[in-house]
Amino acid sequence: MVIRLLNIQYPIIQGGMGNISDPILVAAVSEAGGLGTIGCGTLSAIQVNEKIVETRKRTTKPIALNIPLAVNEYREELIELAINERIPVVSLSAGNPQPFISRLKQHGITVICVVATVKQGRKAEEAGADLLVAEGFEAAGINAMQEMTTLTLIPQLVSHVHIPVVAAGGIGDGKGLAAVLMLGASGVQMGTRFIATQDAPYSQRYKEKLLNATDQSTLVLGRAHGQVRRVLKGVYTEHIHKHERGYSPDEYQTLTSEDAHQKGAIDGNDEQGFMNGGQVAGLINDLPTVKNLLDTMIAEAKAIMQENMSLLG
Repeated sequence: MVIRLLNIQYPIIQGGMGNISDPILVAAVSEAGGLGTIGCGTLSAIQVNEKIVETRKRTTKPIALNIPLAVNEYREELIELAINERIPVVSLSAGNPQPFISRLKQHGITVICVVATVKQGRKAEEAGADLLVAEGFEAAGINAMQEMTTLTLIPQLVSHVHIPVVAAGGIGDGKGLAAVLMLGASGVQMGTRFIATQDAPYSQRYKEKLLNATDQSTLVLGRAHGQVRRVLKGVYTEHIHKHERGYSPDEYQTLTSEDAHQKGAIDGNDEQGFMNGGQVAGLINDLPTVKNLLDTMIAEAKAIMQENMSLLG
């Protein structure tokens, strides 16, 4: 269902990744059979258009645009950009999507809404969303305050909506894909796992931290400020975590800005910046190409689902 709706080979979507979203990785995901996503983060329409142009030089396959509504002041211009550039799929997150869905759909754009609760999912469906990405609290980056986990969110949401649901948070291999399919999801969205690939043009330090991660290698910032974010542990992030109640809202916003994100993810400086990381980091132990990752995930999911049928007798 998701494959037909998005015109892709595999039911695997790349997460937006904010300002560090890169055309090289986006194109690699789409070329490998998934849906590559250009994240708008806090970027202007001009900056995002540059990424669209560069991505289209690398692939003619479908791509998506992720617009985090509450954090991007250029949201109106980005909606128009998506329409003018005939982006086939737009993902709306971090805000109320209702004012934008019908406008996008009038131009033949498939609309994905990222949600974190059953209530949000039902409202997005009522507003006209074509597909939901249900993001559990295991996921990297900005998260919901409700802290619903993927394992519990997916089956509850699926039972309350009539449109396809894609699972996000804590998924990085064929086992995870098989698990959420059994919960009722129609596919997966991944972010952290795509960082740890040969195609991802991010700092070697970032990739090394993911390869060396354990189940205790991430932490959540921002509970004291009502904006939570899951990141990899490091000098910078652990200092913020320890002192965040002493920061003003503006100070916290500056410390967790996209500038600080780029210092960590692009420059590899985890003493002056941060690296987003989901709990799936503890499962990562190799750096495949994106194509190899997707092919392996699909093969593994199929094998596991067939093998485990015997457990039912």
